[in-house]
Amino acid sequence: MASQESLPLRRLKEFQPLNRLTDEQLVVLASRAERRTHGPGQRVLERGVRDGLDYFLVTGKVELESVDGRKSVIEAETEQALNPIARLQPRMYDVTAVKPCEFLVVEQDVLNQLLRTAPVAQVEMDAGESQAGGESEEHHLLMEFYAELRSNQLKLPSVPDVAWKVRRLVDKEDTTAEQVASAVSADPAMAAKLVRACNSPLYRGFSDVRNVRETVVRLGMRTTRQLVTVFSMREVFKSRHPSLQKEMENLWRHSREVAALCWVLADHATRLNPEEALLAGLLHDIGVVPVLVQAEHHVNLFADEANLQNAIKELRSDVGTAVLESWSFPKPFVEAVRYAEDWNHESREAESQLVDVVIVAQLHAMIGSSQNEGLPSFDEVPAYRRLGNLELNASRSLEVLTEARARVDEVQKLLSIR
Repeated sequence: MASQESLPLRRLKEFQPLNRLTDEQLVVLASRAERRTHGPGQRVLERGVRDGLDYFLVTGKVELESVDGRKSVIEAETEQALNPIARLQPRMYDVTAVKPCEFLVVEQDVLNQLLRTAPVAQVEMDAGESQAGGESEEHHLLMEFYAELRSNQLKLPSVPDVAWKVRRLVDKEDTTAEQVASAVSADPAMAAKLVRACNSPLYRGFSDVRNVRETVVRLGMRTTRQLVTVFSMREVFKSRHPSLQKEMENLWRHSREVAALCWVLADHATRLNPEEALLAGLLHDIGVVPVLVQAEHHVNLFADEANLQNAIKELRSDVGTAVLESWSFPKPFVEAVRYAEDWNHESREAESQLVDVVIVAQLHAMIGSSQNEGLPSFDEVPAYRRLGNLELNASRSLEVLTEARARVDEVQKLLSIR
């Protein structure tokens, strides 16, 4: 049901990015927007739909359900309700009203057009102050960048061919080692990496393997699949622009560090497969890659590091989830990407999950690089408490990682194989 009454400007300004618009622009927006109401149990948005609309939750409460069955609740006038509900398109969530709800519904094209012409005075500056008067090329570029991302005009990276083929083969029950070896051998560089990995300290047997088939037999199908995907990921973390390639290199370095810590933590503190944990760690920031690729078209804007980091912070989770869903990755990997930055996330499963390992690995990686500011203490993080096999506490955790430093180094070397 739709209502034509307009919201007060004061209320409109509580939403993001509507708070970037002038009063005059908000009047225009309100005249073009709809007010819609939904009763409890009614479906508001459907996963997979591309409708070109933004839904702002004015009153009530909604439940979001993702493709993997995970559910979350958003209530009006909370921090989670400041942005449009399930804003990426095609929609990534089914959205259902829990309580009677009212929405402000805006066409994305209309909002994007207004954002492109919003004055600089409405944009928050890095120092927390507003710059009065005038407009700038930088501001127009920033608005254009967000408009492109919000309207889903970004290209998601593809899984490299060899990784896709191997994953599909291993998922079939009747696949043989010869068939997997043949798929790997079609990419000589990948074949060489896999053989070198099998002969590394992590997997070496009594004698070295000499070919891909022996490698697949020794590693097993599952580990082969994970390692092929791991080695393929290096090709995804690339940019054509030198300054952004530096960002990609930093991202890859951080992802490798988290991946190595994930391997060690999974091996010591869970029943999870270490190679799966390794891959989850390597992928936890995959959502940053499309943002950096999109930034190639706005190099002048992203010469300002703060602008780039703001875009990454806002978009990494939703875009990363979209990437892994487009790659048909299993639910635990999607969950690990979605909640990698959420220190308060607590899985519903009784056993430790990949997301737990990724969160704890990130904490250790940030502490190890002296990025302690704003981090919670270990005992406040649900994921930390869930790695129960070692009965971890702060001192025991650091002790485990110190003891396992050699293993971390070995995994890092594995990820550096060229």
